[in-house]
Amino acid sequence: MKRSYHTLAASLRLWWVTPLAGALGGYLASLAHWPLPWMIGSLLGVIAIRCCGWLTQEMPHARKGGQWVIATGIGLHFNQAIVEQIATHALVIVLGTVLTVTASVIGIVLLRRSGEDRATAFFASMPGGANEMVNLAKRNDAILARVAAAQSLRMVFVLLSVPAAYKYLFAGESPVALHAVEVNYFWLLPIMLVGAGLAFIFQKLRLPNAWQLGALLVSIATSVTFNLNIGLPAGAGDVGQWLIGSSLGCYFDRPFFRQAPAFMARTVLATLMAILIAAPIAAGLGWLTELDARSLLLGMVPGGIAEMSLTAEALHLMVPLVTAMQVLRLLLVLFLAQPVYRLWLRRVAN
Repeated sequence: MKRSYHTLAASLRLWWVTPLAGALGGYLASLAHWPLPWMIGSLLGVIAIRCCGWLTQEMPHARKGGQWVIATGIGLHFNQAIVEQIATHALVIVLGTVLTVTASVIGIVLLRRSGEDRATAFFASMPGGANEMVNLAKRNDAILARVAAAQSLRMVFVLLSVPAAYKYLFAGESPVALHAVEVNYFWLLPIMLVGAGLAFIFQKLRLPNAWQLGALLVSIATSVTFNLNIGLPAGAGDVGQWLIGSSLGCYFDRPFFRQAPAFMARTVLATLMAILIAAPIAAGLGWLTELDARSLLLGMVPGGIAEMSLTAEALHLMVPLVTAMQVLRLLLVLFLAQPVYRLWLRRVAN
């Protein structure tokens, strides 16, 4: 018993500052009316104290918990009418997603010209999850620190720039109409419990983003099957943002920003160019399909599922469309990245 207490105390000393710094950053960002204040504010709050030398660690399972809450709320935006609308334009949505994935070639070219090896340049430029790309990079003898740094930096750059840019550029435009939703615990509690169960199974199977995808699948399936019109209770989304943002901040410190500044600058440049390339594609697809072009662009941005879907929610855009495109891009990268890389190596060898 005494040993367990000391183990718990030692663990607590490593991370107790993280939630406090995140909460303070989120609160200040909410006072400043930032977009996604509890995610961006908590992210910057934790980065600030780590860059000051206090290397606080990630709260145990905090990011999983945040993903579970956020993914459940995102899935509840789906209903039968929205799924039918997305299915009607499925080919166009797939085309837009594939085109934006191919924009990662820009990053590969920039990093190769700076002297990076093929594996590092390739997996650092793929717009997939950081953990998944690092695992693939390890199998293909890439420099893991560079791949992890590029993936983390891309996520933070998108999170800090895209919501703010959307809020500034589209502040005067009328949002997509939203319907009032109720908080129905009769449905919500089973959805969250089953979502957690499926996420745990996904985790045991070593599937990527297990807590996010597990909760999302259960939430979407239930909401669409029973055509629900419910949502999370007030403040639940803020808690999810705080948990995710605080966890993301633990990836950064002063040495991170000091290492290979040219490499990081090229990563940011490639991400920015990918977003700029996606903009006319989204506008064209919006004109062809009459889907909301702003939502299409947000679905093509090389960010994360939770982060971009939350941005869509905050700006009253088409959350299901953004979510569908982000999930599709993640699956494309996860299943095709390694085969495409090995095909590239064979072509080079010949």
